[in-house]
Amino acid sequence: MEFLLENLREFLSYTAFAHVTLGHVVMILFGLIFLYLGIAHDFEPMLLVPIGFGILIGNIPFDEGKGLMVGIYEEGSVLNILYSGVRQGWYPPLIFLGIGAMTDFSALISNPKLMLIGASAQVGIFGAYTIALACGFEPTQAGAIGIIGGADGPTAIFLSGKLAPNLMGAIAIAAYSYMALVPVIQPPVMRALTTSKERLIRMKPPRAVSQTEKIFFPIIGLLLTTLIVPSGLPLLGMLFFGNLLKESGVTRRLAETARGPLIDTITILLGLTVGASTQATEFLTWNSIIIFGLGALSFVIATASGVLFVKFFNLFLKKENKINPLIGNAGVSAVPDSARISQNIGLQYDKTNYLLMHAMGPNVAGVIGSAVAAGILLGFLY
Repeated sequence: MEFLLENLREFLSYTAFAHVTLGHVVMILFGLIFLYLGIAHDFEPMLLVPIGFGILIGNIPFDEGKGLMVGIYEEGSVLNILYSGVRQGWYPPLIFLGIGAMTDFSALISNPKLMLIGASAQVGIFGAYTIALACGFEPTQAGAIGIIGGADGPTAIFLSGKLAPNLMGAIAIAAYSYMALVPVIQPPVMRALTTSKERLIRMKPPRAVSQTEKIFFPIIGLLLTTLIVPSGLPLLGMLFFGNLLKESGVTRRLAETARGPLIDTITILLGLTVGASTQATEFLTWNSIIIFGLGALSFVIATASGVLFVKFFNLFLKKENKINPLIGNAGVSAVPDSARISQNIGLQYDKTNYLLMHAMGPNVAGVIGSAVAAGILLGFLY
């Protein structure tokens, strides 16, 4: 009998129940919230479901002293090897390849001045960077935190992996959380900063863009951006290459692979391993709480910057060329969610004023802008 009890005690010492802490319980609840938002409310399910389930995986406690080789931070374990794609920065450029292959830059090509809106929204990145410095973070850490304001998860992961690997989990979770909450965060800011008259502005229909323009855009875009910010080459190079595959007309199979099976596979691995990296012992710190607060603030700053820039820009435009400030929010690179918000808010005030195609211009410009901003921060701080 004593032998059986000893075996039972030994067995129980191997179970997660013997090592669970309040932190693990908190993180498991956090993971369940992610799953609930993704499944029940359809908030970015392609991101929140893998991340939420990854949080569950990463917070099943075990005795690390027994060398079980199942944890994401145990060198040589399966999860650790998969996580190297995040840590070494392999996954984000592959995500950008897929984004480029599925993005239509026609709205931006037809109205290039919309690029300025995408650029103005990047103020959120540098605003959060400045505030993070004031909060006592090191410059490299502040740069990694600031990129949350770009509303671009892969860019946040890429930059934090280079500048602040110890904060990557918190930064990645904050970036993806606020990307999912864009429909909640942006509308109040947009309404507060616009008048009823401004919300009713009708914009000219975008002109038709030729196939030749679409082919030249990624080539010229690559040269212009990377010659100025060469440190952004991994992200910008893959983004424009993916777009060339889409628009060239002769690489359809490659484009379909990039925007289909490839990006889906990488999204699964990225989301799951980022979620698993939120082990309670590594994740639950005061720095994580501050990062979440700064992330929310950076989104508000980015949204406000885009809207206010349009209002300022309109002062110099003729009446027939004025831009509806409601598309200013789309300067963040949460594609296409922030553009849809421009459309939905606009329709609330005029059911015949369709802003989606106009909003896609600054929206895709925001993707380029966030990658350029990441390159600038990497060049100065790495």
